[in-house]
This record gives sequence, structure tokens and C-alpha cells, in this order.
Amino acid sequence: MLRTIAIWLLVAAFFGAGLFNAIGTSATQDSFARWGYPRWWCRVTGGLEMATAILIAFSATRRIGLVLGAIIIGAASITVLRGRELLHHIAPLTLFVALLVLVAVIG
Repeated sequence: MLRTIAIWLLVAAFFGAGLFNAIGTSATQDSFARWGYPRWWCRVTGGLEMATAILIAFSATRRIGLVLGAIIIGAASITVLRGRELLHHIAPLTLFVALLVLVAVIG
């Protein structure tokens, strides 16, 4: 039961973050530009996050999704560290890492 809850929380978290990034509000685009990415890169990130959610949702592709999710979270961590904005993003990053580890260990 804990495994199922963790998986679906992770799916929801990646899909929600992906949808938010893919919509690409001007504030989101401004953040990506501030971090040194093209303004449209938020849409690429959003697509990758939603793809990760879909991969994690299915047991046959879950490992690939977990690896892709770990890469995305690693890149996000490096980005906010480089931009000196870690404190602003520590809670979401911690949630993603905890869920990734929990799903990987349990499942």
C-alpha cells in the first residue's frame, strides 16, 4: 500500500510540475532565462517531467522513469545551486528526492 501511494504521489508530482513548466507563464520563462536557459526551455523541461510521470506510472517502464526523474532532479538541483536559489527550492527538491528514493527502494 505504501508503495502504491508513493508511486502515485511521484507521478502526480512530476506531472504537476511538468504541466506547470509546459504552460510556461512569463514568471516561469523569466526564471529559466535568469538561470541561463532559453525562455522556451521550460516547455522542454515540462515535457520531460510529464514523460517521466507516465513512465513511472507503468510498472514495465518504471525504472526508466525513475532514472529520468533522477536526472531531471539532479539537473534542477545543479541549476538552483548555480543560481544561488537553493533555499527557495529546497522543499520541492527534497520531496522529489524522497519520493524517488522511496519508490526505488520499495519497488
